[in-house]
Amino acid sequence: MLVRFILSLLISFAALLPAPAMAERVRDLGEFQGVRANQLTGYGIVVGLAGTGDDNLEYLTQAMRGTAGRLGMQLPPGISPPLKNAAAVMITADLPAFAKPGQRIDVTVSTIGRAKSLRGGALIMAPLYGADGQIYAMAQGNLAVGGLGITARDGSQLTVNVPTVGRIAEGASVERAVSSGFDSGEVLRWNLFEADFLTAQRVRDAINARFPQSATIEDGITLALRLPAGADSRATAMASIEMLDITPAETAARVIINSRTGTVVINNAVRLSPAAISHGRLVVKIDEKSQVSQPNALGRGQTAVTPASQIDVAEEGNKVTLFKPGASLSSLVDALNKLGTSPSDLVAILEALKQAGALKAEMVVI
Repeated sequence: MLVRFILSLLISFAALLPAPAMAERVRDLGEFQGVRANQLTGYGIVVGLAGTGDDNLEYLTQAMRGTAGRLGMQLPPGISPPLKNAAAVMITADLPAFAKPGQRIDVTVSTIGRAKSLRGGALIMAPLYGADGQIYAMAQGNLAVGGLGITARDGSQLTVNVPTVGRIAEGASVERAVSSGFDSGEVLRWNLFEADFLTAQRVRDAINARFPQSATIEDGITLALRLPAGADSRATAMASIEMLDITPAETAARVIINSRTGTVVINNAVRLSPAAISHGRLVVKIDEKSQVSQPNALGRGQTAVTPASQIDVAEEGNKVTLFKPGASLSSLVDALNKLGTSPSDLVAILEALKQAGALKAEMVVI
């Protein structure tokens, strides 16, 4: 009786434990259309460099004339001062969704001329433009450079990381907001990161279970959502949708081969039809020796050196592995490990299995 009581307690306790969840959140499978970051670019000048700038490049001189003119200082005409302490740079940044004027974003600064390093430099105020040509942010600040470049008098150089690219944390202030239109459109679209009709169907069913008759499938990626109008109501509905748990469809069987590095990646959906693999290497060994031919004491012959060659042929790794119907990734990996295959041998085996019709997967060579 005591044993039965203990067993019943263990079973009850096991039933209370959370089962391993295979589901994923909707927010991890896709995103709402229009709710995204926008790229910004700009042109500027970094000053305060320790002699590692662009020197007297023409476009840098013109930019410095414009900057000095805005500050009320006019350079004499026909004079191009050496600007070893300044560098012309390109500025890039991402404007997050719903960013409002006054908020700050990070910027990346990269040289476009002959500057050797941006270490110790400061970016002069520069506008950042969007794809529509409008100014959306203003950038300025001191650069943080992770690289280091050193040049000796004899011309020898030492470079650590990349000294010609720097970053300014919160180096730009947002001046204009981008309207996403998520709160006013009649239809709000949600896109999968990767096209899959079964996953799209399961997402639609989960959304309709929470908000009846609100989601329809447009294609293998996009779902059209008809949600309540208004920013507050729609944002609440979007938050609920993103936290829904669904079980996505199994990924397509795929084998990825990197021809440059020899890397082979096989996902768990790969299956094999009945097949036998025999893979080995033929080793030919030639041993060259020299023998001395010495005539007897009473003979009239001459001493001569004659070659003596010995050829050995051996075949290594001549094992045969049989795959049963429906063999999975683990079976394939175990069998190939027993054969002692290298990455190049593995590619040859996978290609042969594909040609034989035994490998049920898409092969992608990158």
